[in-house]
Amino acid sequence: MNTTQKDPYSELEQRKKEAGLLDQKTVEKRHKAGYLHARERIEHLVDKDSFLEIDRYALHECSDFGMDERKALGDGVITGQAKIDGRPVYLFAHDATFIGGALGEVFARKVCKVMDLAKNAGCPIIGLNESGGARIQEGVKSLAGYADIFYRNVQCSGVIPQISIIYGACAGGAVYSPAVTDFSIMVKDKSFMFVTGPEIVKTVTGEEVTLEDLGGARVHNTKSGVAQLMAEDESQSFLMARRLLSYLPSNNMELTPVLHDQAMEPKRAHELRQVVPIDPTKPYNMLDVLTRIFDEESFFEMSPLYAANIITGFARLNGVAVAVVANQPKWLAGCLDINASTKAARFVRFCDAFNIPIITFVDVPGYLPGTNQEFDGIIRHGAKLLYAYCEATVPKLTVITRKAYGGAFDVMGSKNVGGDYNFAWPTAEIAVVGAQAAVNLLYRKEVKNQEKEYLSERVTEYKDKFANPYIAAQLGYVDDVILPEQTREHLIRALEMQKNKRIERPARKHGNIPL
Repeated sequence: MNTTQKDPYSELEQRKKEAGLLDQKTVEKRHKAGYLHARERIEHLVDKDSFLEIDRYALHECSDFGMDERKALGDGVITGQAKIDGRPVYLFAHDATFIGGALGEVFARKVCKVMDLAKNAGCPIIGLNESGGARIQEGVKSLAGYADIFYRNVQCSGVIPQISIIYGACAGGAVYSPAVTDFSIMVKDKSFMFVTGPEIVKTVTGEEVTLEDLGGARVHNTKSGVAQLMAEDESQSFLMARRLLSYLPSNNMELTPVLHDQAMEPKRAHELRQVVPIDPTKPYNMLDVLTRIFDEESFFEMSPLYAANIITGFARLNGVAVAVVANQPKWLAGCLDINASTKAARFVRFCDAFNIPIITFVDVPGYLPGTNQEFDGIIRHGAKLLYAYCEATVPKLTVITRKAYGGAFDVMGSKNVGGDYNFAWPTAEIAVVGAQAAVNLLYRKEVKNQEKEYLSERVTEYKDKFANPYIAAQLGYVDDVILPEQTREHLIRALEMQKNKRIERPARKHGNIPL
């Protein structure tokens, strides 16, 4: 009897082809709509030929609701390891061509495996998300699978960087994992995140809302603050992720990347005196200050469309990756409000977890007044930023460019919340309140009866005594008063001296941040 022996090598090649096989019509349809498929996304994101797939032959074990007839190698998610700019990363990419990228037991198991590998190896984890949520056909197993992923998100938090990129519509459980990760990137007009979709919203509340208005990229970048970056298209999302990663260490035991050979001094540092008006009531763009101090073209803003009255981002200072927090006088006069406090607090805590030095630029008239702010909890939310600065043990450098009034002075990296080096420009005003407000309070009995000349004299008197940085410098709350054009040099020297800073906190499980 003749028997034909199976060629094991041919079988392997055939299975590899099956794992990567996609219906051409489906691919063309996605491309026409502006979407890549999962494997293409990985290819565009990582270094060429660096991707090593894991669990490509995985199959679900569900037979209910006709699922025994619906199977695909990989089970709707591609997982593995790769390199980005030569640095190792782990990643997963939802394959929306199989059951809409819905998560099942095996799917979740694959994602959990690469998350465990990433944490144990001290490598960043990147998720390319496009999923309709839990796989209904698998019931509680899908829900348990999401919980397993959420648990790992929390275990990885502060240990390895976690980056989420959102494509297509992500719903239900598929949005909570990105929300727990450190940074989320969405694509304009192509990315959506919501707990419940427009149809359910209409059924339950009677509201009619579009996908875009409910959970589009612009909504989450401007209103909710869930996402930190918005790309114009998928190609830009890959560039954003790669650039973001370039500022981050691979894990919490490493220092930030250093690129001394690529450091370029800013071209227009000599213009700093002209950028900031001496008159404290005149607005200016703090970005014009930052770009004249940090390495040329190195500033990368995070959450630029959300809470624009405060700036957060990464930059390089003589090649060293640093974090930047700055008030923005161009918006709400740079006041701290609820959203700004929450945005900056989370950023500061991330940077502290990953040993990224924090440089703060201060021009703040105080907290935003108003009943809405008070009723919505500005005290509680404002305390988050205070807590974050007090908790941070990384090098903290602060520059006061102009106003630093009231409790906002304390919060924004002051000496008393652990600032290592605090500098002020000659234009700095450090006081409880501005001069006019102070006179109205201190001389409130006289205000009604005295002439304008008297009040003007009192304002001038107050300014001479408090609206300058020298009282604070005499008391040691400011280490030095410097010229604006000297800022870069002083920050470089201070950072060099503080690079090995170590602070041991009392043993505790964790603090209780005012959430």
